[in-house]
Amino acid sequence: MSFTRTLRAVGGAVVAGALLFSAAPTALADEIRDAQWPLKAFDAESVWKESTGKGVTVAVIDDPIFGSHPDLKGNVLPGKNFIDGGRGDNGSGEDHGTAMASLIAGHGHGAGNADGVRGLAPDVKILPVGRPALGVGVDNTGLAEWIRYAVDQDASIINMSIAPSFLSSDDKRALAYAAQKDVLVVAGAGNDGEGKLSPLAANPGVVSVGAVDKSGKAWKKSNYGSQMMLSAPGVEITSASAARSDYPYRRADGTSDSTAYVSAAAALLRSKFPDLSAGQIANRLVKSAGLPPGEKGLKLPDPHYGYGFIRPFKALTADIPAGSKSGPLKASDPQAGAEGSGGTASGASGNSSQDASEKSEGLGTGAIVGIAVGVLVVVGIIAIVVIRQKKNGRNGPPPGGPGGFGGPGGPGFAPQQPGPYQQAGPYQQQPSAPSFPSAPPNQPPRQ
Repeated sequence: MSFTRTLRAVGGAVVAGALLFSAAPTALADEIRDAQWPLKAFDAESVWKESTGKGVTVAVIDDPIFGSHPDLKGNVLPGKNFIDGGRGDNGSGEDHGTAMASLIAGHGHGAGNADGVRGLAPDVKILPVGRPALGVGVDNTGLAEWIRYAVDQDASIINMSIAPSFLSSDDKRALAYAAQKDVLVVAGAGNDGEGKLSPLAANPGVVSVGAVDKSGKAWKKSNYGSQMMLSAPGVEITSASAARSDYPYRRADGTSDSTAYVSAAAALLRSKFPDLSAGQIANRLVKSAGLPPGEKGLKLPDPHYGYGFIRPFKALTADIPAGSKSGPLKASDPQAGAEGSGGTASGASGNSSQDASEKSEGLGTGAIVGIAVGVLVVVGIIAIVVIRQKKNGRNGPPPGGPGGFGGPGGPGFAPQQPGPYQQAGPYQQQPSAPSFPSAPPNQPPRQ
């Protein structure tokens, strides 16, 4: 499997028309916005009253981005192209990076920016980190460098809609570096329909994302596994292309697109709640997530949905305790095997294993002695309690109050609210996207 494999499958539905940005009929421009069913499902107009992502930078590690696209112009920083060492915002040959950027930070164009693609976080700045294009035969070489560059350029979120076939020790150290610097890393599960996430998505500390369709159901080609954390729209997604004169937009399926939507939702939260850590941002996404009708009884995290699909409005407005700094993110272990263990979420308090910086500090001799003494004291207390309970002929309640850790008085997730993306109501069945002109035969599906 090539390292540069992207997580997007183009379904042959590409919007054609060289005159779209100038003399094209208004109806065609309207179709582009109307086809963005996730914005309707998210109730984006209500979302944008709470946050537009202003002041947040999202790094997109992908194809170089066409920063002059009318729907992106002004929102794309120069960045860096690691193919030739130049800028990362002048891409024009490959569509994938431009598409991901548009789903995150597209602002549309025309009167009132009512035409074209609009992203979920339209005021975000995109840091393009251009990597080698699909099919050039490279493997993991460069991933660690790209991650570190994004972190050092002050990105607070890194979107990686790519599926490396393995992670090197250097890659894992770079991911741990991002965690140490409080950068949220979001990656797609993969598009093979297999019960195994990509090594990047499965790495501890990474927010792993699966794809769902308009009904909220898991997409049949979305990879799944115990490390899944969240899901988001990834079927029939309209986005910007690299704005070649004859193909300014495209529609596709894939966990690439769902990853971009999760990154955008995280950016909205980082803008509104700047004092929350990356783990606490992930915690808000997890605690506000929803499930489709008929799936409310699933044990979470579910291999296909994780904790559910994102609901940005609820994430922005619900009363959700901040929880621990690490939230549902497990510490990234740079020395772990290539597969790693998953970043599954903990209880409502957000407790998880130590982060990388804490883990490396170790314990001094005095601390070890203190712990040993404490253990002896606790053992003694437990023995006394057990003896007294036997004398009284009864047993105490389970820890965490009546009902155990998930019962009243103990930690646990709030009950799932009805509806998928919006604050209330069922997952809206949006009208089918318009039938766009088909791509020419020389436009193969992206994998």
